[in-house]
Amino acid sequence: MPFCPKCGAEVAQDVKFCSRCGSPISVEAAKLRPPGIVIVTTPSIPGYRVKNVLGVITGLTARTRGVGGKFVAGIQSMLGGEVSAFTYEIEKARVEAMERMKEKARALGANAVIGLDIETSDVFQGTILISATGTAVVIEPEQR
Repeated sequence: MPFCPKCGAEVAQDVKFCSRCGSPISVEAAKLRPPGIVIVTTPSIPGYRVKNVLGVITGLTARTRGVGGKFVAGIQSMLGGEVSAFTYEIEKARVEAMERMKEKARALGANAVIGLDIETSDVFQGTILISATGTAVVIEPEQR
């Protein structure tokens, strides 16, 4: 099944336009596009070549624990070891930041993000900021 070269949506075999974003569908281009957005920390993807660089994109999210979570985290920190209440929240924030970055990549027409960098900052009294930054690109399989 082919994919829309602009938004990555799966499209029926012989359609002329994407039902999600309305972009014209070329069967040849749709077959070249891997499903979804490929995300890597490296500057290249083995087996693919960067056809077009679309620009730097970022996904941000700021998170904090509620009163209950802070209470549990306080008890866990007194006992020592991992503070799972915060670990869980940071993991949710990481996923959310990457999803926001992927949406920006799709909006630009990218099918991949290279050079992913994730940073964490403590903003204010237990609020953390997660930033996912990368370069939105269009990739295509290398010709052998």
